[in-house]
Amino acid sequence: MKLPTLREVGTEAKLLLIGIPVFIWTMIPIYHMFLFAISPKEDAFSGKLWPNHPTLHNFSIVFHQQHYFLRDFWIQFWNSTVIALAAGALTLFVATAAAFSISRLRVPGGRAVMNLALFTYFIPAAFLAVPMYRTMGNYGLLNNHWSLILAMVTIASPYAIWVLKQASDKLPLELDEAATMDGATTLQLFRLVYVPLMMPSLVAIGTYAILLAWNEYLYAFLLLSKDTDITLPVALGNFLAADDSPWELLMTTGFIYALPPAAVYYAFKRYMVGGLTAGAVKS
Repeated sequence: MKLPTLREVGTEAKLLLIGIPVFIWTMIPIYHMFLFAISPKEDAFSGKLWPNHPTLHNFSIVFHQQHYFLRDFWIQFWNSTVIALAAGALTLFVATAAAFSISRLRVPGGRAVMNLALFTYFIPAAFLAVPMYRTMGNYGLLNNHWSLILAMVTIASPYAIWVLKQASDKLPLELDEAATMDGATTLQLFRLVYVPLMMPSLVAIGTYAILLAWNEYLYAFLLLSKDTDITLPVALGNFLAADDSPWELLMTTGFIYALPPAAVYYAFKRYMVGGLTAGAVKS
């Protein structure tokens, strides 16, 4: 067995010296959130590393909606789910079709469209909030889930198109030519050749769009107002409006809300790295 060299040992030691503090620093907020979630109200601010009497009562209160701020918890959770999935699906459809047209069909002006789409990222999303609000108001979409879905698609699509276009450029054009010679139509080429080969990147982009919409607060706050229409991040903000905020319930709800995106990420993380970096280098 070959022993590691002194240089290799030094490199690993440096990585550990950097990685361990970064990991601890990242996990501290998550640990405090969990600590609040399992602490009784009187022990929430005790400053201890572990509560004297850990409890799951806070989770029971949230699940059974036994607090004023939680009376629509499951409806708001469902709103967040529907909006995130719809935004992810629409972003995937728009970006896939655009990337296919620009990269494989070489439509005239395709590159200019992609550059204009990327140009939108020079403007912070927060600056577009008021124009987006006015636009949705002009079309009568305020207080409608479609307003937030379309806003999220608008924000996510430029990056999604760019990533899919770069990944699409890596596919050999000979595959398209062979399929065309066999009599495949454009739609068959898209459905039977392009989509299967692009699946890792499609999964990565779909996951990215879903998580972006799931965590959105600003646009959800501006475009939706009814308690039964808002998403859960906006509802969590209502906790801070009270003089005596139930922090243990706020952290419990936040911890529950963080579990689905964590599950989605870990389910598709092998696609995330490969899909988002596809086409990053040229061979």
